[in-house]
Amino acid sequence: MSDVIQVSPDWLALREAEDARARSLDLARALPDILPAGPLTVHDLGSGTGSMMRWLAPLLPGPQTWMLHDWNATLTARAFEGPRPRDLHGAPVAIRTRVDELDRLDAEALTGASLVTASALLDVLTADEAHAIVDACVAAGAPALLALSVTGDVDLRPWDARDRRVAEAFNAHQRRSVQGRGLLGRYGAPIVHGLFRLAGWNVRTALTTWRLSDAEPQLLNEWFDGWLGAAEEQSPELAARIAGYGELRMSQARRGELSAVVYHRDVLAWPR
Repeated sequence: MSDVIQVSPDWLALREAEDARARSLDLARALPDILPAGPLTVHDLGSGTGSMMRWLAPLLPGPQTWMLHDWNATLTARAFEGPRPRDLHGAPVAIRTRVDELDRLDAEALTGASLVTASALLDVLTADEAHAIVDACVAAGAPALLALSVTGDVDLRPWDARDRRVAEAFNAHQRRSVQGRGLLGRYGAPIVHGLFRLAGWNVRTALTTWRLSDAEPQLLNEWFDGWLGAAEEQSPELAARIAGYGELRMSQARRGELSAVVYHRDVLAWPR
């Protein structure tokens, strides 16, 4: 997985505030009634620089210990930069890191976990990796809050007939096979939802959205460049079919006229 997924720390920093705004507070606020009493140990999968921890830790009681799992040690090292996140009662959380591949995740890796979390992860997993995560959570009896998995749905304003073609090519790109890994893309959240249901667990979901506009022009521009670039990489013939589209959208962005809503699905699962 580490050979396939390379995430820029600059991109993670750019999107962090919008991720925090978008994640479902309703699902997060349900956690205290689900989690065990006493100290909490949270395992965050695909943690990157720790943005999920920085968002969720203040919403949960303490004491808290966060175990950040990622295949990129450079990213997890950044979780120790800046002020230490604090729990609901203002106490600093403890942070540990673990560099590993998620396809090797098992119940032993989650020993003692009170909660498993992830953000923007399910769509870049394979079916085997999704099964491994669900199996490990079930075996450990650890509830899971898995946020911000893309649904594949995007609304741009002003509307343009070419949006649909780009979205279709982007969604195909999300399902591509890279170095033998067939990615789940928009089906990641529904598949994990179904696997937890098959295990007899309770599952709740929430539709969550990025709302991009000239309020954060750099994020809008970076997202659009990545969205269109992935679509054209997937379907090289697309560029000729949508000639002028990218230039039009960027000129709209420069004038403050472009906005986009990017839809995600959050999943909360816990034992009955």
